[in-house]
Amino acid sequence: MPDWNDILNEISDNAKSSPYDIIRRKYLKRLNEITKRNVIIYYSGWLQKPGLSGTEVNDADKNGFMNAIHGLDRTKGLDLILHTPGGESAATESLVDYLHSMFGRDIRAIVPQLALSAGTMICCACREIIMGKHSSLGPVDPQFRGFPAHGIKEEFQRAYDECRTDQIKIAVWQPIIAKYSPTLIGECEKAITWSEQMVKQWLSDFMFQRKKNKNTRIERVWKELGDHALTLSHARHLSAKKCKDIGLEVDFLESDPDLQDAVLSVHHACIHTLSGTNAFKIIENHMGKAFIQIAQPVVIRQDLPR
Repeated sequence: MPDWNDILNEISDNAKSSPYDIIRRKYLKRLNEITKRNVIIYYSGWLQKPGLSGTEVNDADKNGFMNAIHGLDRTKGLDLILHTPGGESAATESLVDYLHSMFGRDIRAIVPQLALSAGTMICCACREIIMGKHSSLGPVDPQFRGFPAHGIKEEFQRAYDECRTDQIKIAVWQPIIAKYSPTLIGECEKAITWSEQMVKQWLSDFMFQRKKNKNTRIERVWKELGDHALTLSHARHLSAKKCKDIGLEVDFLESDPDLQDAVLSVHHACIHTLSGTNAFKIIENHMGKAFIQIAQPVVIRQDLPR
């Protein structure tokens, strides 16, 4: 398997011919030749370009998937390679519905490194997840205005309980609760319910459709992924072993060395693209059809005094 430096050297050798695209597509094609399945990468550059808007799952991604899926033989199923911090619940639901309308149950999620939050939700909508020892999923507790909905709800309940038993605490909690906008608690409760309904329905319809005791397995998975009191932090990383232990259908990338080499080569090529260019999101299939979003540099002119 070519490692990080080997692929970087290949990029340098092809510097006159859009090297990042050439090398990335070479390894995407190689992965397709091994699996005999359709391959689509969904890569975000949030780690390389922190703070940039658009790196999250959003409605603009649908255009990329429409482009990547058009012309594919959908009877061959889909291997979806994910690297994402997550994003909007509505966009995630719409995207998952679209992928199911195209490929039915025959979707595998492959996570070379990170598929967090809504990325984990997408994985739960697949029939199985392929992860390596270096891969992580994350909690799916919804975020509301940048804060965990569970955390806001828990804080409000704590304020209520403490003020009811000790009126002195009212002076402590009043300035905090005063910052809450109208309907905030209700909106948080709805966000939690919405996420729970989506994940449980997808697990029931796809990953656990033909499994025994599926309802018990669904409840355990949701508790482990969706209970903020248990996961403690939205940023928590859950290893492949942990994900398998809680009941998700996980296959280990290391069990197939050829597949492991091919997947990691694609991963390295994608990360080099995101690091070495202005690209911040890549949606591309194994045939080279790509939807790449580019961060446009902003030049601010400053006239110096004469």
